[in-house]
Amino acid sequence: MISPSLNALAEAGSLPAWSSWKEGRPQGWFALPMTQEAVDFYQENGFLVIEGGCTEGEIQSLRQEPDDEVMRKTLCIHFPDKLSPLIRQSLAHKSITDVLTKVVSPNVKCMQSMLFIKASGKPGQAWHQDEVYIPTRDRSLTGAWIAMDDATVENGCLWVIPGSHKRGILWEMFLHDDRRFDCSAESRGWPWSNDQAVPVEVKKGSIVFFNGYLLHRSLPNTAATGFRRSLVNHYCSAETLLPWFNDQLHQGPFAMADYRDIVLVAGEDPYAYKGTVDFSRAHVRASGEGGCGHQEKNQGSEEDHDH
Repeated sequence: MISPSLNALAEAGSLPAWSSWKEGRPQGWFALPMTQEAVDFYQENGFLVIEGGCTEGEIQSLRQEPDDEVMRKTLCIHFPDKLSPLIRQSLAHKSITDVLTKVVSPNVKCMQSMLFIKASGKPGQAWHQDEVYIPTRDRSLTGAWIAMDDATVENGCLWVIPGSHKRGILWEMFLHDDRRFDCSAESRGWPWSNDQAVPVEVKKGSIVFFNGYLLHRSLPNTAATGFRRSLVNHYCSAETLLPWFNDQLHQGPFAMADYRDIVLVAGEDPYAYKGTVDFSRAHVRASGEGGCGHQEKNQGSEEDHDH
C-alpha cells in the first residue's frame, strides 16, 4: 500500500508539527557562510534555508513592532518598512545580502517588504509564483522569508514544489473560493502534483530564500493559539529594470519601465541616475474573512500576494 504524501496528510489535518524533520534536517538547510553546495542546491531546487540567519535579539526586536491587538486582527501588512525604521534597516541584513550576492548578483535592490502575522485560525495562500506580481526583466526576483516564530505544518509554514522554477513559465492564475486561503488568485495548469510539495518547517530566526518562479503556498494556521509571524522582503538584481506599476510611474517605451521605490542593499545601482521615489504606502491585505468581497474587512490592493 502506498503511504499518503506529507501534503495529503497535511490537507487531512493529520500531519504533526516537525514531521519533515523525523530523519533530521531536511535537504536544503544550511548555515553561513555560503558554500558552493548551497548555491548549487538553490539553483537546482529554487529555494534554500539559512538556519540562524537572525539572532534571538534581532527577532525579539522585530516582534515588538505591532501590538497584540493589531496582530490578532491582521494577516499581513504590506510595506511595513515605510512605518518602521527597524524593518527598513533589516532589508540589508548581512545574512540576506551574503546569500543574495551569491545566488542573484553582486548588485541587489529591494522593492517590497511584507509583515505576515497569521494568528491562529488565519488562512494560508494558494499556489502562486511571486514573479506574477513583481515582474523582473531577468527572472531574478528572490524572496527572503524571515521566520519570527517557529514555522510548522501546524501553524501554516511554507510549502514548495522543488525545481518548479526551472521551466521559466508563469502559470495561469484563477480566482478560487477555497476558504482555506486568502483572496489572492491561484496558479493552475502546471505539470506537478500537490503530492510533490514539501513543507519548509523552520526554527525562529531562520531565513528562507526562494526564486520568483518557484511554486509555493501555505495552509491555514490550525494551531490552537499563537502566531506564525514572518517578515518577507523581495529583491532582484540591480541590473534589471523593474516594470512594476508602469502606468503610474513611467512614460515612454515600456522596455524602459522601471519602478524606483527601491533600496539598494548590495553593490552598485547602474540606474542611479534615475533617482528614487517614495511611492508605495503601507496597507493591510485582504485575508478573506467575510468573503473576498467584504470591503470593510478586506483592505488591499492589486499587488497583494504571498504566503
